[in-house]
Amino acid sequence: MAYEIYIGDRMFSSWSLRGWLMLEKFSLPHTVHMVGLYSGTMASDMAHLAPARLVPALRTPEGTVVGESLAIAETLAERHPEAGLWPSDPAHRATARWLAAEMVGGFSALRGECPMQLAHMYEGFEVSAAVKADLARIEDLFAHARAISGQAKGYLFGSYSLADVFYTPVAARIMGYGLPVSAETRSYCKLLLSDPAVLRWQEQAHEVSYDPEPYALDLPRRPWPLG
Repeated sequence: MAYEIYIGDRMFSSWSLRGWLMLEKFSLPHTVHMVGLYSGTMASDMAHLAPARLVPALRTPEGTVVGESLAIAETLAERHPEAGLWPSDPAHRATARWLAAEMVGGFSALRGECPMQLAHMYEGFEVSAAVKADLARIEDLFAHARAISGQAKGYLFGSYSLADVFYTPVAARIMGYGLPVSAETRSYCKLLLSDPAVLRWQEQAHEVSYDPEPYALDLPRRPWPLG
């Protein structure tokens, strides 16, 4: 039996991408249901999942509904310990959970000023002091994770984990807006966004278009650099 994952638009919904990657990257069987995030049908599309009201939402094969990304992550990790969603080393695992939790609760300037979009790269985006502060904090967390794991490059804890899932939309924001980060962080962002699963998601994202385009900026655009 498969999980059911309810997601919004692939082009813009960062939380939907996280929820889907938790299932897709760890080979957990699932069925995807699209929710009308921008068409005005979201409330009715999710009414049968109440009190869940945001994407992603998960329904287990037994029928239990789970809302909120971190709760979905912990539920899947608990149900599938063999899948390796969290790192196996206790110190690595604790650190990965810390990074995921801070992603859920933090970086409001980055999320507010740089909505995720997977269509193009903006040129000339003016980076605010608040966004720069969020980027500095993210790079501090990445550096700490690598100090704990001993991984100078590649995934934060050696093998792909939920920490990488939670920061994939951050990577999309960094690349999509040309944000100032170190060469090491940019390389990590490219690794996450070059993942075959992410590229399939991005390809499907282009199957839907909106007029007007959500979050559009009056800035020059370049083609998306990956895929």
